[in-house]
Parts: sequence; C-alpha cells; structure tokens
Amino acid sequence: MLTLKTVAKLGLVAAIASTLMTGVARADAMSAKPGGAANLVLLPKFLGILPFDQANRGAEEAHKELGNTGTLQYIGPTPENSVAGQIEMLTTATTQKQNVVMLSNNAGDQISAAAEAAQAAGTKVVTWDSPIPSGKGESVFVAQVDFGSIGVVMADMVHSLTGGAGEFAVLSATPDAANQNAWIEAMKKTIAADAKYKDLKLVDVVYGDDQSEKSYNAALALVDKYPGMKVIMAPTTVGIAAAAKAMQDEKLCEKVKVSGLGLPAEMVSYTMNGCAPEFALWSFVDLGYLTYQTAYALATGAIKG
Repeated sequence: MLTLKTVAKLGLVAAIASTLMTGVARADAMSAKPGGAANLVLLPKFLGILPFDQANRGAEEAHKELGNTGTLQYIGPTPENSVAGQIEMLTTATTQKQNVVMLSNNAGDQISAAAEAAQAAGTKVVTWDSPIPSGKGESVFVAQVDFGSIGVVMADMVHSLTGGAGEFAVLSATPDAANQNAWIEAMKKTIAADAKYKDLKLVDVVYGDDQSEKSYNAALALVDKYPGMKVIMAPTTVGIAAAAKAMQDEKLCEKVKVSGLGLPAEMVSYTMNGCAPEFALWSFVDLGYLTYQTAYALATGAIKG
C-alpha cells in the first residue's frame, strides 16, 4: 500500500493511506500469471532525480518477481527537453511495437495525440504519478494517493508552519504537470472551504521547471518580492530541496520555512536545521512496483483497459 507520510523532526507519521487505479482493481493486477512475455517501457518526466530512479527500482523488482521474459526499458528525456522528449520517446516506443509504455506525464494534454496513436497501434499507455489531464490515449492511471487528500496535507502543513496566519507561496515544477496542478488546486479548495485556514494568504505560484538552479533562484525571488512571506510550499522533490538550500544559504530559515513533498534522504539536513521542519511524500519504489504490475497485467490480458 502506498502511504503519504508527513515527516516532522525525522519522525514518520502516517497521514493518509490510499492507492487509486482508474479503470482496474489493484487485486486483478496483482493476480497476473507470471512467466509471460511483455515488452515494457518506464518513461518518467525526465531522468536524473532520485524519485524516478526509485520508481525504476520498484519496476525492476516486479519485473524479476513476475519472471517476465520480455524487456524492461528505463528511458527519459532531459529536464530541459521534457515535453518534446516525452512525446518523441512515446512515438518511438509505438514504432518499436512495445506492449506498454508506463508514463509519468510532464506534457499535459500535448502528449494526448501521441498516446492515442500508440493505443491505435497496439501500444498501451499506463500513466503513473502524473496523468494525461484529458485521459485521451490513457488505459489506466496509477495514482500514488488521492489527489484531494494531498491538498489537505499541504494546507495543514502551511497552517502548522505559519501558526495559522500569514502569507505563503507555491514553488511548483512546470505549468503542464497535471499532478502538481491538481494538488495545488486541491490545496486552494481546502483553504477556501474551511474557516480554519481563513488567515492564510496564497500570494503567488511560481515554477522552477524541476531544475535545481532555477528553483533555487525562484525561491529567492519570492523572498525579495514578498518580504512578509512565511512559507514556501513546494510540491516537488527538486523544488523543495532547492528552496530549503536557498533559505539555508541566505540564512533565512528563521524567517521563511520550506515545506512540500520531499525525500527524507535529501531533506534530513534541512529538517535538522529547521529550514524544512515538515514535509510529506510516498514511496516511489512502491509506486514503480504497482505500476509495473498493472502494465504487465494489461499486456498479458489479465486486465482490460
């Protein structure tokens, strides 16, 4: 089971436990017959960051466990070429007649035409982490947790770190990231709907394109633009680490706290020094494992999608 955890002072507190699979039941995916032959491609938003490497580790574990005699490829674009690169790689996988592409979508609906072409040619598309917003060309979406619940967790962390009142900003990845857009909207709805959050003020949403340097600079720009800001909420592992480092380097951690979605291994020093007292995340290893199980079940006919 994938669990969203809130990390505070290095103690793990289970906040939410929920896994969603649109169109299929998780039990059906797990009952696929081992020893089949399916050629599968794991296509993250881009290569070079730990969460996607962890997802690949989970996929490799499932690949070995199922005794799949087909192939598992782990490929992805660079952060700078993520949108065009994902579309090109999905198109290439379709031409190669891969059975399933497991896609963490960073291209919004720009990739839907390539996904629909893949489906028409017999290559299934299983999205994970971040779906195709319109759902076009997508057989199954494997969600790490309920998106609405992430919004509540984000709102609660802001509330906790501001003392219930004050300005905060969001540092996200890209404007096309469907998962982060959904989490931010869920957070906004949570704040608007509950009087508990009435004294919180979201002053801006900015983007660091999941690049460390750009996210670092964006965090500092927020501090300059909003001198009264108390929290930077970053629902991206790259963004939260970059923002925390920026606050640490500029000795701003007493003034501006950083929170969001981060990896404990990358955030431990910022948690200990008070720059990022609390944050949350789920297991990307488990997410990669479940996504592979789903893709294999789809490829071998154990489930339909």
